[in-house]
Amino acid sequence: MTSPKEILQFKKEKAKEILESKGFFRPKRVYVGLATCEIAAGSQSIMDIFQSETGNMSDVFVSAKGCAGRCNLEPTVEIVEEGKETVKYVSVNEEKARQIIEKHLKKGEIISEWVVK
Repeated sequence: MTSPKEILQFKKEKAKEILESKGFFRPKRVYVGLATCEIAAGSQSIMDIFQSETGNMSDVFVSAKGCAGRCNLEPTVEIVEEGKETVKYVSVNEEKARQIIEKHLKKGEIISEWVVK
């Protein structure tokens, strides 16, 4: 491997391997807001719930996201599913987090009254 094209291809393959090993390509991805303002609003406990209660769900990837500029609606949680529109839950507390896991992630039921468009 000596050409720049080969080096670039090698780096792309390594990056894809790393993302796959972390579960980034799973069909359901959950992003919990963990910007400073979100943490002040209590999002760390929301992240802890999603990480612990989805740990055995092989189709779910949980990660952090930055500030969405909607501080009055924090903590926020986005759920991205293949072939579907992104769902943005707002003012998520620990009880709502558990219900989002049970209803949305496990049964596919969106809880419309907690969603912002």
